[in-house]
Amino acid sequence: MDRLLLVVADLVAIAVLTFGIYFPRHHRRDLVAAFLGVNVGVLAVAMILGSTSVGIGLGMGLFGVLSIIRLRSYEIAHQEIAYYFSALALGLLAGLSESVGVLHVALMALVVVTLFVADHPRLYSRHRQRELRLDSAHTDEEALRAHLEVLLGGRVVNLSVKAIDLVNDTTHVEVRYVVVGPASGTPESRPRSTLTPERAGGTGSRTAAEQGIRA
Repeated sequence: MDRLLLVVADLVAIAVLTFGIYFPRHHRRDLVAAFLGVNVGVLAVAMILGSTSVGIGLGMGLFGVLSIIRLRSYEIAHQEIAYYFSALALGLLAGLSESVGVLHVALMALVVVTLFVADHPRLYSRHRQRELRLDSAHTDEEALRAHLEVLLGGRVVNLSVKAIDLVNDTTHVEVRYVVVGPASGTPESRPRSTLTPERAGGTGSRTAAEQGIRA
C-alpha cells in the first residue's frame, strides 16, 4: 500500500511539473513525452532495484547513464535540463523509498516548487540573451556595446564576440542585456527578420539559423 501511495505521489508531482509548470511556459510537446516517460521508467526500474539486493548504488548509476544518453543525443536548453533532472529525481525519490514518509513527500514537493520559482517568467523578466550576426565588422568592443544597446533597446551587461569576419564584414556576438524603457523598445517588438531566435541559456540551448542585422 505504501509503494502504491509513492507511485501516486510521483505521478501527481510529475504531472504538476510537466503540465502545470513546464508546458504552459515553454510549449515543447516533444519534451512532455520525454519527461513523463523518463520519470515513469525510472520509477519502475528504481522500485524493482529497491526490492532486490542490488541497492541504491546501481540506481544512482542508472541515473547517470540515462542522463548521459539523453544529454548527448540532442541539445536542450539549460532550463529544460533542470526539468529533465527533476523528472529523474522524482522517479528515484519514489522508486527507492520503502514507505511513504513526510520527508519523501516534502522532498518531491521541494523539487516541484523549486522549478516553479526558478523558472518563473517574472524572475529577471527584463533580462535577455541573444546571439546575433551583424552585417558590419566591429573591432572596438566599446563601440560595439554602444551599438548593441541602441539596437536592442537595453543596457548590455555582458557581451562575447564569437567571430569577426573582416572579409565579409560581419560580427558574430552573444550578448546579455537588460531591457529598459517601454515594451515597444524590446527586440521582441522588432521585425522577426532582423534578429536571431533568443538562446535559452548558453551551451545547452538549441541552435537556429542566424539571420543578418542591418547595422
